[in-house]
Amino acid sequence: MAFSVFVTNDAARDMEEIDRYIFTHDSPSKADHVLDQIEMALASLTESPNRGAYPKELLELGIREYRQIFFKPYGIIYRVLGHTVYVLLIADGRRDLQALLQRRLLEG
Repeated sequence: MAFSVFVTNDAARDMEEIDRYIFTHDSPSKADHVLDQIEMALASLTESPNRGAYPKELLELGIREYRQIFFKPYGIIYRVLGHTVYVLLIADGRRDLQALLQRRLLEG
């Protein structure tokens, strides 16, 4: 059975910010390519969402509710509940993910 993938408002905003940044600082075609690759990664979650690794920043806290996949350098963090995948965060892995995860997942 295929899983449904739901992109939260926060994750959709993350994608818009990534797209806008690359569009402005690199090129429109590069922005389109990155967005297409992220969307392909999201689509892959319909088949095997449990293949994603536990984010090490959360694993260190003993939290195993979330998983992540990558389109380098972007990490896609999500949670599987039943047959639905909730995409919660899409961020450049070079950022301070500990702070982002704490703010978005643990405090929100």
